[in-house]
Amino acid sequence: MISFQCDGVVAPAIKRREISAWIKNVASVYGKKVGDIAYIFCNDDKILEVNREYLQHDYYTDIITFDYTEGNIVAGDIFISLDTVRSNSELLGVPYRQELHRVIIHGILHLCGIDDKGEGEREIMEKEENKALAMLSSQF
Repeated sequence: MISFQCDGVVAPAIKRREISAWIKNVASVYGKKVGDIAYIFCNDDKILEVNREYLQHDYYTDIITFDYTEGNIVAGDIFISLDTVRSNSELLGVPYRQELHRVIIHGILHLCGIDDKGEGEREIMEKEENKALAMLSSQF
C-alpha cells in the first residue's frame, strides 16, 4: 500500500491514484513489487530534524528514504521536504510539479537498488529518473 501523509505542510496537488500506479509500474521495471510505502511530505525544519536524528547529518535535503525492502518487495518511509523541492525547482528552472515527481520517484529508485553517492552513480540515477518521468508522461 502506498500512503501519502503530511507533517506541517499542506498536501501537494498530486493525483494519488495515478502516482501510485506509476510507482508500481516503475518498480515492476526492476522486477520489484510495491509493499508498504509511506510518503511523508514535510518542511525543511522537519527534514533537518530527521536528518540529524537518524542519519547524523546536519543539513537540509529534498528527500530521505528509509529502506525496509525485503526480497523483491519494496517498502519504506520516504520523507520529502516540499520547501527544498520548491527551491530546487526554481534553482533548476523546472516546474515545481516536475521536480516533485522527480523526487517522488527518486525514493522508489533507491528502494529498487539504485544508488547515487558513489562515483558515476549520480548520472545513472538521473538517467533512471528521466526514464521513469517519461513513463509518467506516457502513462497519463
